[in-house]
Amino acid sequence: MRRHAHARLAALLTSLVLMSAAVAAGGTVHARTLSDGTSARARQWPFTLPSLPSVVDGGGWRSGHLQGMAFDRRKGHLYFSFTNLLVKTDLLGRPIGSVTGFTGHLGDLDFNRTDGRVYGSLEYKSARAFYIALFDAERITRMNMDAQSTGVVSTVHLNEVVEDYTADMNGDGVFDGNTANTPDHRYGCSGIDGLAFGPALDRSGHSRLTVAYGVYSHTGRTDNDHQVLLQYDVRSWRKYEKPLVESAPHTSGPDSPDGKYFAYTGNTTYGVQNLEYDGYSGNWLMSVYKGKKKTFPNYSLFVIDGGKRPQWGEVRGQEDSEQGWLLSLRPRGLHDEKTGLYGYEATGQYGLISLDDSRSYVAEASTSGSGDDVRQNGRAVLHRWTGQKPNPFAPLQQS
Repeated sequence: MRRHAHARLAALLTSLVLMSAAVAAGGTVHARTLSDGTSARARQWPFTLPSLPSVVDGGGWRSGHLQGMAFDRRKGHLYFSFTNLLVKTDLLGRPIGSVTGFTGHLGDLDFNRTDGRVYGSLEYKSARAFYIALFDAERITRMNMDAQSTGVVSTVHLNEVVEDYTADMNGDGVFDGNTANTPDHRYGCSGIDGLAFGPALDRSGHSRLTVAYGVYSHTGRTDNDHQVLLQYDVRSWRKYEKPLVESAPHTSGPDSPDGKYFAYTGNTTYGVQNLEYDGYSGNWLMSVYKGKKKTFPNYSLFVIDGGKRPQWGEVRGQEDSEQGWLLSLRPRGLHDEKTGLYGYEATGQYGLISLDDSRSYVAEASTSGSGDDVRQNGRAVLHRWTGQKPNPFAPLQQS
């Protein structure tokens, strides 16, 4: 009996050491979900977590507004996307380098721990070109590095997005361009914005890059009420990568995604602005600008239930009957009985980084200055996930 007790104690201590090491290293300890839907580890709060600054100031820049953030935890570097500018800082907010010269729209970011690069969504709507921009993080060592001439950026073209963006839905033979006031653009696709690395949604293994559509705000159609997520296995993407040449957009990229999924949320204004996989809960966070259809609750944060497999079913609202892989919203938070939708009222539209240990950096964006010196500001502010309504994020004050 004593031997068995010692064995059980040793196993417990080993398990605790491994969990602590994984959290300290920024790794993922897969959450066990309890019967009420909360994470087993969430109930153990408070527990000791690696110290991080409560605020990292990304600075103020003559640029577009803050669009997304990424974090290289191992080296202590944050990356801020300001629409046409990428800024790299340390944890004190001191600029290390920047990449400039984008005339397209640089959106959400994520850091790929496998290859050490920053991935971002990049749109050139007038050229009908939608890319994933891959930044060589190690080579961003000085300010104002040109995106086209310094070789720190390569791009991969997403053909699936182009096909849906340019779809002639009314059959008049005319591409209506970058406008919401049209029946064109399949699913209301306006391009791409949110992206994140996380598990394959079909449980096939290997981390994948998930890319979310932008969706036009249009209250007069019913086929634009889903968030559309594409998944890609990027391990073979080196063969597609090309330098960024804005005057001659290339089309080198996969013909189709490795998975296409639909999450019913109601129409939103430009779709998923920031997408993030939370390794603490195993769920996906979709932060959006609120929709304008009065028939929906128009939440600003939706949570995809990572514990439920996609189900094959009807993609609602399409003119012609269509089947696809449907994702489930986690049944927690605010609940709208008429539509059955769940969600929260939370910020994160300008940047969201899950630290996979109950904490997240949530972006704050502001404008300062006037006249010829208007600057767009961005900060990463540390929060803890509480799951409380209406806002599940609570600020964390620590040094």
